[in-house]
Amino acid sequence: MTLRGHAADLTVAHFSPDGSRIVTAANDRTVRVWDAKSGHELLSLTGFAEGVRSVAFSPNGNLLATASRDGTAKLWDAKTGQHVADLAGHTAMIEQIAFNPAGDRIVTASHDKTATVWDTTGSKIATLAAHEEWVTGVAFSPDGKTILTSSSDTKARLFGAETGDILLTLDGHESMIAMAHFSPDGRRIVTVSSDKTAKVWDAKSGGLIATLAGHTRGVRCAAFSPDGKRIVTGAADKIARVFDAATGQVLAEMSGAHRRLISSVQFDRDGAKVVTAAHDNRAALWDAQTGKLISTLEGHEKSVEMAEFSPDGRSILTASLDGTAKIWPVGAPAP
Repeated sequence: MTLRGHAADLTVAHFSPDGSRIVTAANDRTVRVWDAKSGHELLSLTGFAEGVRSVAFSPNGNLLATASRDGTAKLWDAKTGQHVADLAGHTAMIEQIAFNPAGDRIVTASHDKTATVWDTTGSKIATLAAHEEWVTGVAFSPDGKTILTSSSDTKARLFGAETGDILLTLDGHESMIAMAHFSPDGRRIVTVSSDKTAKVWDAKSGGLIATLAGHTRGVRCAAFSPDGKRIVTGAADKIARVFDAATGQVLAEMSGAHRRLISSVQFDRDGAKVVTAAHDNRAALWDAQTGKLISTLEGHEKSVEMAEFSPDGRSILTASLDGTAKIWPVGAPAP
C-alpha cells in the first residue's frame, strides 16, 4: 500500500503505538495522519514555516509532537488535529523531538547546540546546554529520569530530565555522533559515529563497554534488540552488522542487497528479523541470526530515509524522498 499526498520529500513516518495509524512528515510543510489498514488520510496538519523534520506520537497515542526546520515545535491532538501548544525557544532547526515514557514531557534537539525539555502545555522545564556544536539526537531513558543527547561535537551526554544537570559525558569518538540510543532496560547506551565505529557505554558510570568495529565508512544508525543483548548497525559502506552488545563480537553480517548507504536499521519485536533502509531507493528484510536476506522491498523512486516494523511485527513502513510512504507485508513481494 502506498500513502500519497505529500508534495515534497517525505523525511519521516511512524506507526502509532497501537499500530492503527501512521504519521508522516515532509518538506512540503505538512504532517499527515493515515489509517494504517485502509491507507485513508485522516488528518493534515499545517501552519509550519518550513519543512517538518521530526514527529512523534505520545505513548498513549493521543498527542503528536512535531519539529520543524524553522526552529519551532508544536503539539497536536492526534485524533482531531487540533493545535494544543507551541514549543518556542530554539533559534535554529530542530533535528529531533521525543516524548518521555509517561507522555507528560517532550524533549527537542536543535542545531542551536541545545536540547530543551517541555511540558505538554508548552512551558519550558529545562535547557540542556553543554554541547559545542549542533545536537543530532535526543532520547529519554526508559524510566524517564535522564535524557541522552548526541552531537556533532563528537560527544554524547546524559542530563537530569527535570534539572537539566549534566550527569555524564561520553567521550571517545573521533568524529561526529549521528545518533545515540538507550538499551530497552536503560542500562546501556549505543552511539554511532562517522569515525566508522559504534560504541557501547554503561549508562550509570559512563564507562566504555565495547567498540563495535569493522565498518569501512561512517556508521549512520543503530538499534538494540528487544532483549538488549544485540545491536544492529548500518553504515555508509552499504553493510549492516549485528554485534553482541556486551563483547562487541560480530554475530552476523548483512550485505549484498544495498548499493548505497544504509539510513535506518531496526529489529522486529521478537528480535528475529532486521529491516534496513537505504539511499538506493529500497529497503530489505533480513534474518537477524544468520544475516541471510529474506526479501528486498523495491518500489520507491528516491532514497528511503527510514523503515520500521509495525507494533505487531506483521508490516513494515518505509518513508522516502519520493514523497510517499509504503506499507509492506513482512516477507511479501512489493505492493
